Amino acid sequence: MTEKTLMKGNEAIAEAALRAGCRNFFGYPITPQTELAAYMSRKLPKLGGTYLQAESEVAAINMLYGAAAAGVRAMTSSSSPGISLKTEGISYMAGADLPGVIVNVQRGGPGLGSIQPSQSDYFQATRAMGHGDFYLPVLAPSTVQEMADLTYVAFDVADRYRTPVVILADGMLGQMMEPVVMPEALDPADLPEKPWATCGHEGKRAHTIVNSLHLDPQALHDENVQRFERYERIKQDETRVETYLTEDADIVIAAFGAAARIARSAVNAAREEGIRAGLIRPITLWPYPAEAFCACSARAFITVELNMGQMIEDVRLAVEGAAPVSFFGRCGGVIPTPDEVLEEIRTTAEGLV
Repeated sequence: MTEKTLMKGNEAIAEAALRAGCRNFFGYPITPQTELAAYMSRKLPKLGGTYLQAESEVAAINMLYGAAAAGVRAMTSSSSPGISLKTEGISYMAGADLPGVIVNVQRGGPGLGSIQPSQSDYFQATRAMGHGDFYLPVLAPSTVQEMADLTYVAFDVADRYRTPVVILADGMLGQMMEPVVMPEALDPADLPEKPWATCGHEGKRAHTIVNSLHLDPQALHDENVQRFERYERIKQDETRVETYLTEDADIVIAAFGAAARIARSAVNAAREEGIRAGLIRPITLWPYPAEAFCACSARAFITVELNMGQMIEDVRLAVEGAAPVSFFGRCGGVIPTPDEVLEEIRTTAEGLV
């Protein structure tokens, strides 16, 4: 029998990162992700790794840039305001084609907001993680088990496509405890070589330069085009989604992360009342699983989010006007209940009669 361990979500991410071969962590304390950094501070030195509490979030992301350029698996984590400070460095990493994992355990905003759970950084993660033409793969766990599993995935995707990868969680998932089966530990020495890394060449190969600056406009154009070709491969091979009771659903809920847990309970309750409801849970927020929506014959869609309505834009783009899309959510750290979501499903169902 595979052993299960009761862990907090933040600690599950940290332990999974270590098992994925991460030996370098750079961060700064901020609620509600501080347990992740604290776990790394205890564990990394024992594994011969580097834990460094940076003097600021700006410093932390640039340390991640340097470690990634040297070819090692590295990670940083923060919460909403801290991620905002990191966006310049994230753009530099994307421009230099550097892999790295960036964890955002979201809190209420804007500004300092609150330390309560939120999903209000959806637009930031999927559209505005920095200046310039680029995307980042964004993974949205909904359980503590997925906090671990998707961390493993994040490092592999980052290395495979030479891109930063975002794990977008929230304070609820970061703080809750659930049983977790941890993935098998990798030996960092067994990871594939990175011939592009700036880790010394011993006269055996040409010098490598990691840089996001291109003074020749045509060179920058060509670099961006090549990067977007890579993004197309990510769309084809790395899109992840879970569908639940959508085959015959008249009403489909779209929800991610912690909100999807609430939505699933509401869908089950609706089914007990004879309302044919279903759930689409995007696991990758970028690339977005639009095809899952196109495959539905639902007559109405509802997005359930812990914000004022952000993912609704992607659902509307996916549905392409084939059915109405409405929004139900709470923000600022207020968590909707399954009964509230069920009432929204009932109201929508009455409108379809």
